Amino acid sequence: MKRRSSKSFSFSVFYEQASEGGYVAFVPALPGCHTQGETLEETERNVKDAIALYLESLAAHGEAIPEEGPSFQGRVTVPAAVPV
Repeated sequence: MKRRSSKSFSFSVFYEQASEGGYVAFVPALPGCHTQGETLEETERNVKDAIALYLESLAAHGEAIPEEGPSFQGRVTVPAAVPV
């Protein structure tokens, strides 16, 4: 049986306020890793659990844990014709 060692990993997490209330969090470096919560605190707990489960699944399937590259966030403004 393989011995496992414990290691800490850090990932960028993006939080958005959900239109129906609460918050959504996603981890760009881990495709499909996202969660939600009623408060930011709950959402942070949930995303930590989601990341841990994601990493466990990768390990169970013999897949490498991705290294996070640089991430950028920006805002753009675009003109749009909308009905008045």
